[in-house]
Amino acid sequence: MNRREMILGAASLFAAATTSKAFASEHDMKDMPMGMDMSHHHHHKSTRNEKLLEVASDCVLKANICLQHCIVLLGQGDKDMAACAKSSSQVLALCTALEQLAAAESKYLPQLAKVAMDACKDCEDECKKTDKHPECKACGEACAACYKECKAIAI
Repeated sequence: MNRREMILGAASLFAAATTSKAFASEHDMKDMPMGMDMSHHHHHKSTRNEKLLEVASDCVLKANICLQHCIVLLGQGDKDMAACAKSSSQVLALCTALEQLAAAESKYLPQLAKVAMDACKDCEDECKKTDKHPECKACGEACAACYKECKAIAI
């Protein structure tokens, strides 16, 4: 397997992982009986970490889009995108974990927020270097928002 095939394979894996989450959500709605009033369908919703969940989720989405864009450009020989791809990949992993710990109101959340904060700052800085690409610009902005929210709870 050559490098290009490996990169494209990784891109496919990330895309599949992100798509499966959206499909699961859509699938749940399709299984609802017709005419069911969703206003009576209540879920426990934590408000304590709501803003962090929102920005971490946005960061995951934008980092994934940025990473896919970088992979395409790397596959075309644009080596300038390597650092951006690496930083968005790290943010993707950390902010996914951040989402899960925030939703669970985990006692480990402040520690992870500190690490995610640092990764988000690094990614924001890398994305600024390549912000002529809208995907990178959006990722950098999402990382800045996540950094701010993480800073509020990090130890």
